[in-house]
Amino acid sequence: MLLHCRAMNTLVAASDIADLVEKVEAGQRLNPEDGLRLFATRDIAALGYAANLVRERLHGDVTTYIVNRYLHYSNVCWDTCKFCSFYRKPGEPGSFTRSVPEIIDWARRFEGQGVQELHIVGGLHPSLKYDYYLDLLRGLKTVLPGTSLKGFTAVEVDWFARIARKDARTVMRDLHDAGLDSLTGGGAEIFAEHVRKLICPNKIDAARYFEIHGIAHEMGLKTQVTMLYGHIESDADRVDHLLRVRDHQDRTNGFQVFIPLAYHPENNALKARRATGMTDLKVYAVSRLMLDNVPHIKCYWISAGLKLAQVALSHGVDDLDGIVYEHERIFHDAGSATPQQLSEDALRKMITDAGRTPCRRDARYRLLEAVGAAD
Repeated sequence: MLLHCRAMNTLVAASDIADLVEKVEAGQRLNPEDGLRLFATRDIAALGYAANLVRERLHGDVTTYIVNRYLHYSNVCWDTCKFCSFYRKPGEPGSFTRSVPEIIDWARRFEGQGVQELHIVGGLHPSLKYDYYLDLLRGLKTVLPGTSLKGFTAVEVDWFARIARKDARTVMRDLHDAGLDSLTGGGAEIFAEHVRKLICPNKIDAARYFEIHGIAHEMGLKTQVTMLYGHIESDADRVDHLLRVRDHQDRTNGFQVFIPLAYHPENNALKARRATGMTDLKVYAVSRLMLDNVPHIKCYWISAGLKLAQVALSHGVDDLDGIVYEHERIFHDAGSATPQQLSEDALRKMITDAGRTPCRRDARYRLLEAVGAAD
């Protein structure tokens, strides 16, 4: 191990980002120009070293995951985001909308199974009423009272406000009172306005996204934030996105995890090229380095793939999300070839094989088991 550390220090000293690694080692905050240099470097070893340094400073060897289930209540959406392979228009082949009783019956199968989190996914449905969403949450909480309900994006909350003719703060209070425990991070995409106009022109802007998450944070809720990368955005757009997250986090401290999501080109109108594995690792690493105030970086293995997820654990990532994805559709509709579900034993082995210590967590990232040394 000592020889390995000396060799790594020698390699880092000769790197074009050696001065930035020194800043990281000293615990100094990186600036926008630093972020651009990190994305520009070809020295993935030095970049990974720095990101892993921060990762281990925060979490040691621990890699967390959660026992969760996914609920897709509908894929009907009036919006036409060019990168989306999930949505369908009303009446279009493959479209579906599940009734509240149907969903509650589905949820009953998980009673007593220790499911820590239910992730609720949908779109901007043109005909569902506001009460549908409140009844859905109330019904799920009745059936699964010990399960955290993580649902709806800021985009959906904005939509609910429009159809209910209420302000976002009232809507968030209604949702929380009905059983919502956390917002998802979707809808962030890339915050740069010139990119949003091209890939999701009808979606709420960055200011509205942060306003809604800020309301949730004021209410004491912890939320997630994402970044969709690998399409038409530039390195500068990515750095801008990360800095907006960091600035908001400085004010509210409400984001508990940042989730980079790679664009998948199949079955959508954008038709950009899929990011390379090298780009994936850079995004994870730079995210960890720039977001010094966000506790966790998640690799969504259903999108990234199992092998890349293992490598990401040494490039800043400390969480692999969940073990079972019931009816996961968004990334599979976009062409992901990963399995729909992974047993807990298989996920733990995957983490251990990567040299990390697996640990089950709850929805607030609290560890649910004693942590020993990695095998």
